[in-house]
Amino acid sequence: MDGVSTTWSGVTSTSRKRKRLILLVAVLAVIAATVGLPGTKALAAPKFKGSLTIAAVAPFTGADAALGPKYQTACLAASQAINLAGGINGKQVNCKVVDTRGDPADAVPAVRQMYATTSNLALVIGCTSDEASTVVPVMDAHKTVSFCMTGESEFDSIHFPYFFRLVPPDAADSVAMVKIAKNKGYKNIALAFGNDAGSQTFVAPALAALKKNGMNVVSNQTLDINATTFNTEAQAIVASHPDAIMMEALGAAGVAILSEVYQLNNNKMIPVIGTSAMIDPVFFSGVTTGPIGVQNFINNFDADNGTVNFSGPAYPLYKKLVLAQAGKVKGVPSFQGLLTANGTVHLYDGINLAALAMVMSHSTTGSVYRKDILAIAKGGPGAVVVSSFAAGVRALKAGKKIQYYGVGGKYQFDPYQTAYGAFEDDRFLADGTTVSAGSLGLCTLVSCK
Repeated sequence: MDGVSTTWSGVTSTSRKRKRLILLVAVLAVIAATVGLPGTKALAAPKFKGSLTIAAVAPFTGADAALGPKYQTACLAASQAINLAGGINGKQVNCKVVDTRGDPADAVPAVRQMYATTSNLALVIGCTSDEASTVVPVMDAHKTVSFCMTGESEFDSIHFPYFFRLVPPDAADSVAMVKIAKNKGYKNIALAFGNDAGSQTFVAPALAALKKNGMNVVSNQTLDINATTFNTEAQAIVASHPDAIMMEALGAAGVAILSEVYQLNNNKMIPVIGTSAMIDPVFFSGVTTGPIGVQNFINNFDADNGTVNFSGPAYPLYKKLVLAQAGKVKGVPSFQGLLTANGTVHLYDGINLAALAMVMSHSTTGSVYRKDILAIAKGGPGAVVVSSFAAGVRALKAGKKIQYYGVGGKYQFDPYQTAYGAFEDDRFLADGTTVSAGSLGLCTLVSCK
């Protein structure tokens, strides 16, 4: 009996091992299919020859803490696809968080600490309007390529060789907001912008665009983004009887001001036009779980945004990769809501542009691969259009020129290395995603064409 039992136990053990192996292979296959990388043939993990770091330099704490997780998600999504395709020149890509707290004074020591502790830094993303003016010169001095999420006007006319941005100047963003108001027939506008640097850059161009279009500013409120109540500002807005409120106030400040305006206005929401930064799952969740509610909010909120190519070749993979980060990033109540978020879309594209430039130049040094970002964005005669890192690598290895077509479309950089496309009027759906309500055209500093 003991011998029979031992033989049976061995057969069972072997059978179980085989079943486990089969199950493991099946699970890996499902993961590969979920990520949806084009051309994925082998399930074996790539063997890397070292590592590289992409740093997300942004607020992860403080009043603008909602920004950092958007950028971290872009990094994790892009690096997942890059690593499954063999990495950059055989090196594994890792993501690092550098918290600026949204304060230019705190940002500089945080960036200096980043350099002191990161020997394999290949790229920086993030650098918002809160801190870009102080950290971009530091990063440029280190010859570090950066894709920044700043619309500050100083970057419209000063050339930093290693600075890139795929988002419009705030002045053009403001004009797009005014175009939405004009399309809706609004005449009397209240302004409510945070006192942080990133929000205040919208105010002057918004005032100029409103005046140019014959619209009235009936109230202009500056919001302390660290405050918890805005009774005085809300009363002033309601008393001015605006047709709409143009605003940028991220996080809890935006939720609080709108809730108080709603209650002071006899539980009636005044239509709101927000910046692209307010297409944010944290803001959406905060407003819709308060007294305003989902339907009331989505019926009365518009935001300008860069066009996202839902039908473009890059979007399906991008969507799968972003949703695959659920549970890996703190501070994101809905990853579905990041699918059209300006920062996530364009930084994902920026990472792919930089990664392909590193492959093209056979270097991860900014001073070497920087020029190839411009070449890949421009394309040219005979260039193969690619929409993923894997496809780009295959084309480069085949000796072909490439042009990257990303989630945000094709990017053409001006002399100051800013590239952005047409604007659209976006509206939230009940699940926190957005849908376009129409194109606004390409907006300059004075008009949308």
